[in-house]
Amino acid sequence: MMKARIDRAIKRLGSAIALLILASCSQSQNSPNASTSAQNTSSPPGTNSSSNAPVEPTGDVPAASGFTTTTVVEGLEHPWSIAWLPDGAMLITERPGRLRIVRNGTLDPTAIAGVPEVLAIGQGGLMDVSLHPNFAQNRFIYLTYSHGSEDENRTRVARATFDGKALSDLQVIFEVSQPKSGDQHFGSRIIWLPDGTMLVAIGDGGNPPTELDGDLIRKQAQNLNSRLGKIVRLNDDGSVPKDNPFTADANADPRIWSYGHRNIQGLTFDPTSQRVWATEHGSRGGDELNQPQAGKNHGWPVVTYSQEYTGGEISNERSRPGMEDPKVVWTPAIAPSGLAVYSGDRFEQWRGDLFAGGLTSQDIRRIDLDASGNVVGQDAIAIGQRVRDVRQGPDGLLYVLTDEQNGQLIRLEPAGG
Repeated sequence: MMKARIDRAIKRLGSAIALLILASCSQSQNSPNASTSAQNTSSPPGTNSSSNAPVEPTGDVPAASGFTTTTVVEGLEHPWSIAWLPDGAMLITERPGRLRIVRNGTLDPTAIAGVPEVLAIGQGGLMDVSLHPNFAQNRFIYLTYSHGSEDENRTRVARATFDGKALSDLQVIFEVSQPKSGDQHFGSRIIWLPDGTMLVAIGDGGNPPTELDGDLIRKQAQNLNSRLGKIVRLNDDGSVPKDNPFTADANADPRIWSYGHRNIQGLTFDPTSQRVWATEHGSRGGDELNQPQAGKNHGWPVVTYSQEYTGGEISNERSRPGMEDPKVVWTPAIAPSGLAVYSGDRFEQWRGDLFAGGLTSQDIRRIDLDASGNVVGQDAIAIGQRVRDVRQGPDGLLYVLTDEQNGQLIRLEPAGG
């Protein structure tokens, strides 16, 4: 028992060190040395040079214009995700474990019943909410959440039926196979593909000194027998799609779709280009925008622009054959969370662009893409609060959730109406 207490104290000390360094990185975000546009940069010392070096803005980016903001709802406790019902009402998750509903711009004071018990600790709790593509017929909604205890926990995906007032028939359809300790890196975004399958992002389990099976837990991102540090692809009932990339590999989990990820909290699908996009937290800088694909390895922690929170390099490699390069690297960190591709007609000049929320940067990065999916520039939409989620609403406007004790739902509208 004494050894377990000592282990927990060491883990808490490691988390405290990480938080202190993150605060220092956050202050550097306000540096006056601002880059005016996204540019290709040369590789840092110790880096393997690559002709496909990612766009790496290292300071502030230009401010976006042509929009106004309106606060729609206040009083949300660390909201995490939004989903729209067919009648226009919005479902919003709160990380402590509540599912709320907003009707006609008014937050119902009573939380929706039937939500599973969650482990609300650190980065964990109730996270994503997503409607089945055929929700109008089957009434299925999906939730991601952390489950267990401080010493043994995991990310779960549950499916339930929603009748407009409460959840029923809740079933756990997926969970991470290995329990971990600590309160970090649960991942948890869900998106749907045109074939009716779902992608779910799962974090790598946490920073040092967190370990699993006698080694740093982050190394599980390269282990194809582990679901940590992966995007998994599931059928709507949690079963394995027959055409997943590793179904024929006896040494791999057949649910894995892509791997080598640290902690994806932004995930979206562009129906026009048929591309999947993801934003991923780095360590002490090195946040990434990636374009995941089936069977691909995104390198973490073998190749990375991140640094140890305690100082020094995680790896001296930035690129390696057989591993996918990021499309953008953000150093200092923006702490990306929430990602949307804009396809509406209210902001015609933004159609086809990506919108990445930033927790540390307290803004939204508009990422300008060309027809081939290359990043050609970016600017910043200032919010002034930690941005947890960004979504396009059915009305063609953009909606933002802020990760605060008194969190807000904010709507972006074109300037001048």
